[in-house]
Amino acid sequence: MITTAKIVDYDGECLTIRPDGHIDTELLHKSVDKVEIRLVDGRTITAEQRKKAYALINDIAKWSGHLPEEIKAYSKAGYCAESGEEDFSLGSCTVTTAREYISYLIEFCLRNEVPCMDLMLNRADDIDRYLYLCLKYKRCAICGKPADFHHCDGFRPGMGMDRGEAPSLGIMGMALCRSHHGECHMIGEQTFESKYHVYGTKLDEHLCDCLKLKK
Repeated sequence: MITTAKIVDYDGECLTIRPDGHIDTELLHKSVDKVEIRLVDGRTITAEQRKKAYALINDIAKWSGHLPEEIKAYSKAGYCAESGEEDFSLGSCTVTTAREYISYLIEFCLRNEVPCMDLMLNRADDIDRYLYLCLKYKRCAICGKPADFHHCDGFRPGMGMDRGEAPSLGIMGMALCRSHHGECHMIGEQTFESKYHVYGTKLDEHLCDCLKLKK
């Protein structure tokens, strides 16, 4: 079940919310002990977000052979089905919906290796999510080519242990192609991150599985 609610109070640890509708039946008849909270920014989609969304739609249309309007309709329906979001307009949706929809389009492109007219990094609106997806699909965060895993923070495995054997859960990393991986080592991680405006992502269990790294 998906419902909306208003935030009543937050003290730094405990969040109190008031549902907009009745949820008694669901709570009484289902073993619900966790909820997913999505904070919605009430601002309207920006011109830059709209430009990014339509650019991705056009890239997918050229790759698939479908019309842009068809891709727009298919992708919006897919996003709504996956997120539980109601139908929305790219002319008036919220900043939050636009950001998540752009990430949905980017994930489709990464998963299906859709060629894009611009770097995917420039199309991303949620950089955290984009860097996570690059790791998930093993695509370079800078150029989109097949990627290696770059260990951030000067990670070093223990004595007598190679990186494939060392536990990776919780460490920071980036997906970089061999060229950008080499550049990162050559100019230094801090300089590299400042140059491209990227940074490491903490590996969770799902990413460890995708990258076939020991947890």
